[in-house]
Amino acid sequence: MRAVDLIRTKRDGNPLGRDEIEAFVAGATDGSWPDYQLSALLMAIVLRGMSDEETAWLTEAMAHSGARFDLRRLPGLKVDKHSTGGVGDKTSLILAPLAAACGVVVPMMSGRGLGHTGGTLDKLEAIPGFRVDLSASEIVDALGEVGCVIVGQTRDIAPADRRLYRLRDVTATVESIPLITASIMSKKLAEGIDALVLDVKVGRGAFMKSVRDAEQLAHAMVRAGQLAGVRTEALLTRMDAPLGRGIGNAVEVIESIETLRGQGPSDLTVLSVLLAARMVLIGGRAETMEDAERQVREALASGAGLARFRQMVVRQGGDPAVVDDPARFPLAEGREYVRAPRAGYVTGLEAMMIGQAAAALGAGRATAEDRIDHGVGIRVLSTLGSLVRAGEPVLELIHRDGRGVKDASSLALQAIELGGAPPAPQPLVVGEIV
Repeated sequence: MRAVDLIRTKRDGNPLGRDEIEAFVAGATDGSWPDYQLSALLMAIVLRGMSDEETAWLTEAMAHSGARFDLRRLPGLKVDKHSTGGVGDKTSLILAPLAAACGVVVPMMSGRGLGHTGGTLDKLEAIPGFRVDLSASEIVDALGEVGCVIVGQTRDIAPADRRLYRLRDVTATVESIPLITASIMSKKLAEGIDALVLDVKVGRGAFMKSVRDAEQLAHAMVRAGQLAGVRTEALLTRMDAPLGRGIGNAVEVIESIETLRGQGPSDLTVLSVLLAARMVLIGGRAETMEDAERQVREALASGAGLARFRQMVVRQGGDPAVVDDPARFPLAEGREYVRAPRAGYVTGLEAMMIGQAAAALGAGRATAEDRIDHGVGIRVLSTLGSLVRAGEPVLELIHRDGRGVKDASSLALQAIELGGAPPAPQPLVVGEIV
């Protein structure tokens, strides 16, 4: 089967067969297709699209391009959650131990931050000693002991995705719902999970700016999961302002621990509980959503979720002392305040600019090779709806020796929107697809 024939077929707007898609993925995996032919077909897919069936075949072929976890010896359904990326989104650190405390087995494979969005792995590595590179056998053992694990993609999982994503990143072929779907879902299917809850972000700080685009992506991912035999559902959640008050790495872990103590910001707590409850329900540990939420809130109130988080930290090589005393995190010592230019109500905190400001301080990366500083970040001091005076601090920049402060301050100041009246309340969840 010649690559040029598949490229021509898709270029002309015709569907690819399952065997043709499998040949494409095999060529990406074993290197028999050169980069220029892979890139040509990727561009044809971006321009011509794929049907739900083609997308499902691509997802499954990529999932089978490498090893797959075998979690069958662990009792119960295995459930994961995936977010499409946001600013201040640390829900994974909270909901994984909460769901595990309710009896759900949570094998969570997460990623690193790039651009304005943070990465769960980067946040966890702010904990001294925490390992995200567990082997397959270590993952299974940790799940059996703790009930949850958060790790990075191993080299054996979906190797086709690594090569194709690298090409997409440099050939302007990232913005394709079929390719995004296959990239995300192939890794999830390779985890050996039974069910998946998706958090599809929508808004100014998300990759999907409109509800329509977010719905299209959510539908595609839910359909791909269901066709592969994985029960999949999605929530569409708002990402215009940062979630919670902390943006960075250590600062977000600290806020996650505070939330597991019952002392977190209301928006972060509500969304974490809701997503964890969906995992409990879809994982067969509750008959109704009301019962699932009750179980999760009990795990939060009793400290069972925090105890599971501590167990996970220990099991993955981290120092549990920071869980008991978050003040032990080595935050950078520099502080700079971004102040309100005039009096008014905070009507907007544009998430993308605040994420970019945190990256300018060193909390994020512009390229995959960049090193990050776990101790820097941003805290929101005046949330949406707050009435502030001229000169009152709205954002706190946590910096190291002044690095990036000028650029971060400029971006953060542009992110602050003030008005003469408080903004109308907006629902956190804007839709669901089940």
